[in-house]
Order: sequence, then C-alpha cells, then structure tokens
Amino acid sequence: MKTITLKSLGGAETVTGSKHLLKTPELTILIDCGLFQGVKYLREQNWMQLDTDVSEIDAIILTHAHLDHCGYIPLIVKNGFKGKIYMSGPTKELTKLILLDSAKLQEEDAEKANRHHYTKHHPAKPLYTVNDAERSFKQFFVIDENKEIKLSEHISCMFKPCGHIIGACSVRITCFGKIIVFSGDIGRNHSAVLAPPDFFTQADFLVMESTYGDRLHENKDLSDQLEYWINKTVKDRGNIIIPCFAVGRAQEIIYILQELKNKNKIPVSIPVVLDSPMAAAATEIMVRYSDYTLVGRQQWNDIMEKICITKDYTETQEIIAEKQSKIVIAGSGMITGGRVLEYLKHYIGDRRNTVLIVGFQAEGTRGRALLNQSHELKMHGKYYEVRAHIAEITGLSAHADQAELLEWIRKYKIPPKQVMLVHGELSALEALRVKIQTELQIPVKILKKDEESILAQAE
Repeated sequence: MKTITLKSLGGAETVTGSKHLLKTPELTILIDCGLFQGVKYLREQNWMQLDTDVSEIDAIILTHAHLDHCGYIPLIVKNGFKGKIYMSGPTKELTKLILLDSAKLQEEDAEKANRHHYTKHHPAKPLYTVNDAERSFKQFFVIDENKEIKLSEHISCMFKPCGHIIGACSVRITCFGKIIVFSGDIGRNHSAVLAPPDFFTQADFLVMESTYGDRLHENKDLSDQLEYWINKTVKDRGNIIIPCFAVGRAQEIIYILQELKNKNKIPVSIPVVLDSPMAAAATEIMVRYSDYTLVGRQQWNDIMEKICITKDYTETQEIIAEKQSKIVIAGSGMITGGRVLEYLKHYIGDRRNTVLIVGFQAEGTRGRALLNQSHELKMHGKYYEVRAHIAEITGLSAHADQAELLEWIRKYKIPPKQVMLVHGELSALEALRVKIQTELQIPVKILKKDEESILAQAE
C-alpha cells in the first residue's frame, strides 16, 4: 500500500504564492507555481528553498496566468524542474506575457538597488531573468478544456473553465480511483465578458480557493455604480483613476465603459485611457482568443479603437498634465507599483477626483490601505495626503463571493468527501469552513503551509 498525499508549498493561509504538491505512487504533480506577493515577509518566501526536491516533481498543472499562480515557474525550472507544464491555450499566451514582465521588473529592481546602494546583498540579483523566463516556455504544453489527458498509467487530468480570467480552469485529477479537484480561482456567475464557471460533478477531495469566503459582493448593478461615480466626478471637473489588474479586470472595465457610452449613461466625449502596456498586450491576446469570451472579435476591435492606449512613460506625464476630466485605467491593481502611482501622486490629494477600487486588495498593499481609510499613502519614499473619493465596486471582482462558492459546491451530484481550503486570509478561511460544514455537512480542513496531508492509500 502506497499513499497519495497533498502538501501546500504556498497559497495556504494566504491568498498568494499558490503551489500545491500532489504526491502519488506514479507521479509527483505541482498544481500552480505562483509567486508570493504583498507584505515583505511574504515576498521574502520567494527566495527560500521549497520544502521539496524540485527535481522529483514530474509535472506542473497551471490553473491560470495570474502571477500568484504562475510567477515562480522560471525559478523552479532554473532550479531543476524538467517536466511538462500543462495549461490552456489562452493561459499559455498570458503566462508568457506575465513572466516576461515579471522577469524584466526583477532585473530592473536589482539594477536600481545596486545603483542606489539600498541593498543588503552585494550585488543584488534578480529572482530570475528574462532568459530564465524564456527558457521555461519550452516546457509549456497546451491541453484542451473538457478533454481527459492521461498523465501515467493510473493518473489522468481534465480542465474545465472556471471564469475568473480568460483561459482559467479548474482541474480534476483522477488518481488510482480517487478524484481530486483543484478549483483554481473561481469567477463570478455574472461577468460581462466571460461565461459562468463550469463545474465537475464528483470529487473525493476538493481543494478550493476562499478569497472572498467571508463576504458577499454587493447586489447593486455595477454599471449603475460606475455611472454614478463617473458622472459625479465629471460634474466636479475631476478625474477617475481605476487601479486595475492587467489581465481580466482591465478588459471587462473597458467593455463596460463603452457600453455605458453607447447608452449615453456617461459622457461619450470623456477620454478613456489605458495606461498599461501589459493590459494592452493582454487585450490583444483576448481578442485573438475571442471564442473564449462572450464578445466577438470585431466588437473587441471596435472598442479598442475608441480608447487611448499609451505607449511609453512620456505619454503618462502628458495625460496627467491634461486638464479635462478623464478615466484612467492603470496598473498595478493593488497599487503596489506601476504607472498608477504617477497618477495618484498628482490626483490623490484633490477632492474632485475619484479612485475606484475594483478588485481584491491583499494585506499590506496600498489598495488595502485606501479601503481601510488611510489618510495618507507612501509612494516612492514620500507621503501623499488622501483627499480624493475612494470607492469600492465589488461587483467587478474576478472572484466568486461566499454564496457563489457554496453554490459551486452544491452543483456536485456526488459531494466531495472532504473540502480543503486554500488561497484565503484567515478570516475568509474560517468563515467559509463554518459555512460549508454547517450548510453542506461536508468535513473541511484548512491547509497549512508545508504540512503534508494523507488523502488515500493506493493499492
């Protein structure tokens, strides 16, 4: 008798760094391979050795392309992983884009640290380089959704789209007669551009995200909320700043804004600026894979022709200098960096302006500080007083809320024998644990980092 075990190397008791290691008698599989983001003690974990021998991992399965799920791939390949990395077609294109950007930022940060001597390491080195990222691409292997793929004699896997972003999937691993489902990040039931999350109908074990396990998104129409804040800000002769995730949220917001203009609910003349090279590139990928969305290719092209897409940093300064009201969509989504900082340095101190928060904000980020009504933000070594309106629109979140997560589990014809919760802060994990156990009568375990759990015995 040999065992099937599960150990989270990241994404346990936190919303970042997702890496879940499934050990079986035939294969060792890593589900997701993400970077830790957010507060410093989390980011420092990216530099620590994984609690496993990388060379013993046979395959990686990627649920989607966000950095907290794919960003560690270049490093794990650099450290000796030689197997295939399985993912959907859109995920492959988006992951290449995101990893190249991440590597470029790593190199730039190391160069700045060395030039300005603010490093304990001499010299400071990037976590990985552009060359490291490019080398990992050779191991990418695309599999189609809803198609069973045999990984070994007794192990197979299948992807099902789960909303969240284009190409995002839940994955079912059938292993020695046991069914283990990894939810990935589950999207909303009502997205403007993506179909509702699909689902499997049976599982022995369900490893499930819990990002919003302790809250419900507002039932207010998100278009109405956008309409209200845009029109109020324009009336005040201010600017609307939307810190935005480049993959997923940016494209949905662009689509909704154009729909509001088409219905004359916001001024048709107000400029919409997409100041994020990565978001622009991600939108091009979305257009190429328009069959994965609810919006046709021609409609996407028409929308993109009507917005202003910046090409370099000098245009950012020109846009800031423009006096007329505008809507600016810029990264990063949690205000941890990117061009949005330049806009906020100029606009956050003016009561006429509005900052719209449209996605999850992790602990320790500037976005969370704004939601917590911080009176100031520190950007590039200087403090800026917060006077602008700060509004949160939860309906634009890419993550299912507590009710939607419970609904997703209820769709299983044969309920899981156990749910194992990951990808959530402690309050969300605990709230969802209680809800699942109380309402669905399914045992729940909250996974802890580097703690191995025995799932089954394989004969």
